[in-house]
Amino acid sequence: MHFNRVHIEVTNICGLACSFCPPKLQPTKTMSLDFFEKVLTELQPYTKSLAFHVMGDPLTLSNLFEYLELAEKYGFEVELTTSGYYLKKTAVEVLFHKAVRQLNISLNSYNKNSLNLSFDDYMDGVFMACGSKLENYPKPFINLRVWNLDDVLSEAKFNKLLFEKMQNFFHTSIDLDAIYKDKIKSLRLASKVLLNFDNYFEWPSLSSTHESHATCYGLKSHIGILADGTVVPCCLDGEGVINLGNLHLTPLKEVLNSKRAQRMIEGFSQNKASEELCKKCTYKERFNK
Repeated sequence: MHFNRVHIEVTNICGLACSFCPPKLQPTKTMSLDFFEKVLTELQPYTKSLAFHVMGDPLTLSNLFEYLELAEKYGFEVELTTSGYYLKKTAVEVLFHKAVRQLNISLNSYNKNSLNLSFDDYMDGVFMACGSKLENYPKPFINLRVWNLDDVLSEAKFNKLLFEKMQNFFHTSIDLDAIYKDKIKSLRLASKVLLNFDNYFEWPSLSSTHESHATCYGLKSHIGILADGTVVPCCLDGEGVINLGNLHLTPLKEVLNSKRAQRMIEGFSQNKASEELCKKCTYKERFNK
């Protein structure tokens, strides 16, 4: 069994309340460095790529550098996913640590919060990160995410303002109409700096009225490990509804070979969802078109 990446929730603290995210029900938790190192040793046979994100924002950690040092020590590459609110408070040596392969910035976080931060100040942090990468850090990618192109929930007004700033900074042209019309998925703004587009998605919930069977990449391309050590089959189960086991109590190998995990894998191989949360999930429909 090998995963393209494993999502490790080094912290579930985000500091924001984006309207497109579900409310966090789990107690506030940050994974200790000692336990994080234990998790890394167990992950070595399964992946070389980590994503420091499920529900929290890793840039809220004052000692993020130490987590990245451990990841590098054990031979992992890391994706950092952030709302962008903490970019100006994070040293570029942390953002572009040798272990960091990609920095994902969710730009549509800005207009889905009510915080005392101007749009110019927010974008200054984004452009600071982009400028530092282009000047001094050729290795990592920056993926600027604009996941708000829905026909119904479209943020066209915000996107127009956003793209104007992008055009001025990167000295390039961005055709907003073409992006919506042609459903463009990605634009290159500069060397290893991409603007990525998608629609909002519905987080899976047991209270959803949706129900369907289909395959999924959970337990195939990735798994998630929550801040409290709970192993979940995918990065959208931030509350640990499908608790496959806890690494404080059970080795990862046993968790992945458990009857529950194997039943899910077998079900997905036959386009069937064995778990109730998976049946309620609409995101899996994207893999079955």
